[in-house]
Amino acid sequence: MYSPLLRRILILALLATALMIVDRSTSWLQPFRMGADYLLRPLNWISGVPRNIQQWSDLNLANKDQLADDNKRLSQERLIYRGRLQRMSELAAENLRLLQLLNASELLVDSVLVTQVIGVSPTPQRHTLTIDRGSEDGAYVGQPLLDSEGLMGQLVTVFTSHSVALLITDSSHALPVKVLRNGVRSIAEGSADFNLLNLRFVSPTADIKLGDQLLSSGLGGRFPAGYPVGRVSSIEQKPGSVFMDIEVDPSALLDRSTHLLLVFTSDTSNRMRSN
Repeated sequence: MYSPLLRRILILALLATALMIVDRSTSWLQPFRMGADYLLRPLNWISGVPRNIQQWSDLNLANKDQLADDNKRLSQERLIYRGRLQRMSELAAENLRLLQLLNASELLVDSVLVTQVIGVSPTPQRHTLTIDRGSEDGAYVGQPLLDSEGLMGQLVTVFTSHSVALLITDSSHALPVKVLRNGVRSIAEGSADFNLLNLRFVSPTADIKLGDQLLSSGLGGRFPAGYPVGRVSSIEQKPGSVFMDIEVDPSALLDRSTHLLLVFTSDTSNRMRSN
């Protein structure tokens, strides 16, 4: 009824099913399974040799040009990411400076306009800088310039869209100041050093001490009164000299600040409205 081949297939199928049932239900065939695994292990290793050879060749025999290109690309990506990280740090520091500048402007009774430094003098002997505000923004010659810490200088040249400011440390600059502690008046002159001002013609009997805070006095009408100028850092009485040599550390960060304030004094605002 059945062909010999079909009978063999049925017998093998029944035998395989029986072995599966026995293996699942008992542990009788466990020794045979371990023995078969031991015998077939070399065959498994031999069958994996071509794959291992391919992996080794891909890793060690790769095209040198491709490796060079990959290295160059990774180096460029690393540089880009480091640049972005530095920019993020700069943005965070800039936000902090702007916040300090905003806090400083809240303490002023005069109107202010935020401006940014766009250029500095290439000559070390001249302490000037260029800002991005001009006559179209209401800027005018003699207008005071501040940063978040104190008085920076004044505008000396005004163009339509930008202006040039002379810093208080320029050797040609001088401004009237007073001591916050007692109101003693003096003149602070520039020294051609961004970190130094000098008080001239101060008598040895003047009540000025180390650490005294100096403010603009308002005399002369150029600078409004009350803006921080600096702090006394050195007092020396030279033998035979009529006056003391007094050095002052400027309050403003003259060589570092990038965001500044232009001050519109109340007197100036009134004159502009009357015109």
